[in-house]
Amino acid sequence: MTAKRTIVTWMLVVLLTGIFAPAAFASEDDGYNYSYWGEAVPAPDPYRAERVVYGKDLGIGPMSAPQDLYISEAGLVYIADTGNSRIIVLNKKLQVERVIDGFDNGSNHDAFNQPEGVFADADGRLFVADTQNRRIVELAADGALTRIIAEPKSSLIREGFQYAPIKVVADKAQRLYVISRGSYEGIMEFDSGGAFSGFVGTNRVKFNPMDLFWKRISTKKQRDQMEQFIPLEFNNIAIDTDGFMYTTTVEENSSRPIKKLNPSGVDILRSEGYFPPKGDIRTLDTGSIPGSSIFADVTQDVSGMYSALDSKRGRIFTYDKDGNLLYMFGGLGAEQGKFRSPAAIGMLGEQVIVLDKDNNRLTVLEPTRYGSLIREAVVSLDNGKVDQSSEAWGKVLQLNSNFEVAYIGIGKSLMKQGDNKAAMEYFKLGNNREKYSEAFKRYRKQIVMDHFGTIVLCIAAAVGLAYAGTRFARRRAASGYYSEIGALKNPFYTMIHPFNGFWEMKFERKGRIKIAVGIVLLLVLLTIIKRQYSGFVVNFNNPAALNSINELKYILLPFLLWCVANWSLTTLMDGEGKFKEIVMAAGYSLMPFVVIYLPQTLYSNVITKDESSFYYLLDTVAIVWFIALLFVGTMTVHQYTAGKTVVTMLLTLLVIGIMLFLGVLFFSMLQQMISFAVSFYQEMSFRIQ
Repeated sequence: MTAKRTIVTWMLVVLLTGIFAPAAFASEDDGYNYSYWGEAVPAPDPYRAERVVYGKDLGIGPMSAPQDLYISEAGLVYIADTGNSRIIVLNKKLQVERVIDGFDNGSNHDAFNQPEGVFADADGRLFVADTQNRRIVELAADGALTRIIAEPKSSLIREGFQYAPIKVVADKAQRLYVISRGSYEGIMEFDSGGAFSGFVGTNRVKFNPMDLFWKRISTKKQRDQMEQFIPLEFNNIAIDTDGFMYTTTVEENSSRPIKKLNPSGVDILRSEGYFPPKGDIRTLDTGSIPGSSIFADVTQDVSGMYSALDSKRGRIFTYDKDGNLLYMFGGLGAEQGKFRSPAAIGMLGEQVIVLDKDNNRLTVLEPTRYGSLIREAVVSLDNGKVDQSSEAWGKVLQLNSNFEVAYIGIGKSLMKQGDNKAAMEYFKLGNNREKYSEAFKRYRKQIVMDHFGTIVLCIAAAVGLAYAGTRFARRRAASGYYSEIGALKNPFYTMIHPFNGFWEMKFERKGRIKIAVGIVLLLVLLTIIKRQYSGFVVNFNNPAALNSINELKYILLPFLLWCVANWSLTTLMDGEGKFKEIVMAAGYSLMPFVVIYLPQTLYSNVITKDESSFYYLLDTVAIVWFIALLFVGTMTVHQYTAGKTVVTMLLTLLVIGIMLFLGVLFFSMLQQMISFAVSFYQEMSFRIQ
């Protein structure tokens, strides 16, 4: 009876034990970046507002709901002032060059009608998405009309489609790429002659599997009334000097809201960072506005960097060419440096210019020292200036030691210099397992080459000792007729000979409950060692979240629940096993984990990521071996048939689920009762006073 009370007490303690680490996040008004573990960690401001420009400051009257912004290679700033149906052209100093509100079309003067997109090529040719007039207007550098591309006609265009161009870009071959409102087929492509040639870069269709199921079993009339599965349309586009197109899509919770399309429409955007380039990761921890980021625009930058504008929270996210988040800045608000409804973004040198359609203004942001150092480090590494890049990353870490990308940058520089050992340390600090594995492979090869003779000698000595030990064991075994298996050796014997081992444990009294409990506690210890000291390439445990007490929940609690549930169930199913025997059988079945975990942990510290398959294979072997031993142990202890043993084990899992449900329900009710008692006491105390 005492043993049962002890077990129940342990179960209650473990069930009540929980370590809830507080989430680390930054306020929506603070600068932050995301760590490898998805936590929003504080970071210095990479950009600060230098000035704000209104239409009245330019002497052209207030802007009205401007929708697009483009900055040419020559530094000219083009603004689609949609509400005023005009195009504003500014120079590098953001002074007015000219305002285009119309053009001569033959003998008539023509005008724009709420244009929402503007683009200029290297020769100064201007392309305007004249939205309400449903056309693309091309003007020469002097403002003279070159051509008008009207609504296309093609069998590729679905019936009833309403052409309404909202964004336009052109490549070096003078092909036009147009985003039209409602064009979910993709980006519309026009050849150099202005003829429509097809769609590129169609987004994938997303749907609910249940909706698809009901659609498949419905009648044709019912299917016609259901919502159609169609891809989402693009909402903005930018093109770099190499002809690659950056696009954004209005889509909640998308893993790829930003795409980099080649001329064939294939997405080649690299995503080698901790998270895909999608803006905020933990949206509930980074502000009061729920839901994922919604990008309104994207702009290319030097050395493969690009910045995306989140219209939902007014933030700007800048990534490098590998998809690493470099920095974030901005936000919603009326003050300088914040936005109300950001619509477009562009780069003027190192300056970031944001167009706010509700505030009807341009915001010019200058990089801080922190932002300039990050840009210098990325550009220097891309240009092969390793020492300069490493020095800049070092200065970045002085300003923000939480910035893991800086550690990766220094690691890349060190690896290019051939210092693989030091590079490994920095890649580890930056939680980059790919690069760490590459550096470790090079370092390991270097060690093998430097100590080849010693390594061969050690391997030969190990083989010789193993051979001698095997010969000695065989001679000793041959000299005796029978050797008794001791209590300490019995768990190992049971691993290899489960039927004999469990039979001897039950009927010859060779099992020991102390040894079974010792195996469980040893497994807890080895699991802690494995979680903390496994090789970096296979260890994905957050050091800040590791807690040894958790192993009690994940090992001791399931062990106790299994023993109690199996004993309770088999008592009703004519099982012959006693509770003590169930504990011993379950404990002895855990031996594969005990035997495998330690060498597996050692092995994990000498492998690369490409060689980790065997590491995970050992986990599978341990689990399968454990299940097989538990099956044989349960069958032998209770003297069941194989079929009845399988049923019993499945029912035991069901009983465990019921026990957990009742336990959670009990403690929930207990918590409510305590809360009620506390509230009642506080109310009575208030009334007495």
